[in-house]
Amino acid sequence: MSDDTEALMLEPEDSPCQLVCSMERESGLCFGCGRTQDEISYWTTKSDEERKAILSELPARMPPLIAIREERRKRRRVNKRSRGGSPKEK
Repeated sequence: MSDDTEALMLEPEDSPCQLVCSMERESGLCFGCGRTQDEISYWTTKSDEERKAILSELPARMPPLIAIREERRKRRRVNKRSRGGSPKEK
């Protein structure tokens, strides 16, 4: 990487971002990293102590989000199978 490319990094190294930016409606947490919209938006302006505090909460936030995500994926797959083929075949 060139020096110019390195200067363009948007997230600090400690960012938990997984590039799966999809928010769960009820909790307001990201399915990818477990942060709130405000925590994501202001991550780069937070102090090291604030970021560490958020990072320490994420392991407890993720299991419910993973369960919701997996349930939604199962329903999506069932719905696709139950339609009986592609729309072109109908």
